Amino acid sequence: MKILVTGGAGFLGARLIEALLAPSASDLLPPGASLVSVDLAPCPIDDPRVVSHTGDICDPAFIKSLIGPETCLVYHLAAIVSGQAEADFDLGMRVNFDATRALLEACRQQAQAPRFVFASSLAVFGGPMPEQVPEELAPLPQSSYGAQKAMAELLINDYSRKGFIDGRVCRLPTISVRPGKPNAAASSFASGILREPLAGEMSNCPVPLDTRMWLSSPQTVVDNLVHAARLDGQALGLRRTLNLPGISVRVSEMLDSLARVGGDAARARVSFEPDERIQRIVCSWPGNFDIQRPLQLGFRGDADFDSVVRAHQLSMNH
Repeated sequence: MKILVTGGAGFLGARLIEALLAPSASDLLPPGASLVSVDLAPCPIDDPRVVSHTGDICDPAFIKSLIGPETCLVYHLAAIVSGQAEADFDLGMRVNFDATRALLEACRQQAQAPRFVFASSLAVFGGPMPEQVPEELAPLPQSSYGAQKAMAELLINDYSRKGFIDGRVCRLPTISVRPGKPNAAASSFASGILREPLAGEMSNCPVPLDTRMWLSSPQTVVDNLVHAARLDGQALGLRRTLNLPGISVRVSEMLDSLARVGGDAARARVSFEPDERIQRIVCSWPGNFDIQRPLQLGFRGDADFDSVVRAHQLSMNH
């Protein structure tokens, strides 16, 4: 048996691999099984069960070489993030859509359909929306990144319908607080306005304070991705897309949490300089979802945002 994780050298991919290697995930990765990380860089996890393959997932021959009869589970996390996909349309299409199709085609060639867990995004939504987004709301992305993710979602649903894969599409909330450095994602500030001030550094908030966001801690997202692989495909039925649980929080409330956890001095390190490019993308995203079905299927959310910020603060000291 083999599990494949694209984007395995990235922040989320490496955390997911760690979770899959834990004893609690032995049902997914039993003794003797291997885990293959695919990325532009080697996986940072040092474990004999992990094999790193570095290469371009836009190369169909490279992708085809990674998928075989022993591949039972594929996690597809590799992507060009929102801001970069908007700035470089061709790169976003190649990585976010063309590579996804090549990966699905490689899975289609196998006699046994592998389970396929895809990391999608709330960026598939846009335009006029109700206060709380119902599960059946049709995607109307207002960014190239969101459009590329939405197209991949449709492919995964159809490949599942045809029996080529056993797909699960996980629309991830914005992850906060991400450790490390800012990236090119339009939502990068959702971590930066907490991470940097807690580390004694300045950070800028580019969106209005009343902007509502749908957020999840890194650990909760990883736990939900592991859970997605365990689900019986029949429980999902025709609708393979899931809006994963998150917390609906205004930016002003995020900063209130920062003050409660890190003190007024941390809150004072946040500046407010608008960025129209970021606002155009982020403010088109919904900030609240009906998650009744995901909760019934066993997915979970964070208790509250204070606990998310506090968990990040504790991780900084370890």
